[in-house]
Amino acid sequence: MSTLMAALMTTFTPSSRVGQIVADKPAASRTFHRYGIDFCCGGGQELGTVCSKKGINVDEVLSTLASDLAGQPTGTRWKDASSPALIGHILTAFHEPLREELPRLHGMLSKVHRVHGHVDQERFDRLLTLFSSLKEDLEAHMLEEEEVLFPAMMQRNTSLSTEELASFENEHEAAGDALREIRTLTDNFVAPDYACNTWKALWDGLKEFESMMHEHVHLENNVLFARFGHF
Repeated sequence: MSTLMAALMTTFTPSSRVGQIVADKPAASRTFHRYGIDFCCGGGQELGTVCSKKGINVDEVLSTLASDLAGQPTGTRWKDASSPALIGHILTAFHEPLREELPRLHGMLSKVHRVHGHVDQERFDRLLTLFSSLKEDLEAHMLEEEEVLFPAMMQRNTSLSTEELASFENEHEAAGDALREIRTLTDNFVAPDYACNTWKALWDGLKEFESMMHEHVHLENNVLFARFGHF
């Protein structure tokens, strides 16, 4: 074991919170994606607790994490950035792309539902209903962040109550629940052999959308919101 790997395994322990691990080492998100570990909405949980619930060996995860990070660039540590810089990154890296991606995915899903829905009507009906609702909720959520929450944070306004901030976190949790159901409905984004190119592209797009949302919510919940009142 290299000195760096040994140091990483010493730094992170079963009691380390998964959101903090990704905040300290952004590249850790790749490892957690591989094990299906929720580091955004579930970022406040200890790694050992998460692994126990999922039936995963925590020592194996720590070893894999150390190995993955030893060969990866550090990445931008947004926890060290100012709140204005972090908010600017969230807007350009997530809000702006999502405003294009959500309608694109919805259009593709509507087409696949219309053409291939008969293959599994109940599943496709649920997927379209779920994504349509998620799209509407996210668009309203992002607008409220941009018009209310982010300006208050930029102005160092501490008048926002913890209850108001919690409402945004609750909306993130609801989005996380929807993403988990989308993964189930799409068989972990694995399209059947007979799927057309649009169907396969849709599944790939939904997988990328999930990854984007995990990074997005992680930065808000575990980095930006965590410093509220201290930015």
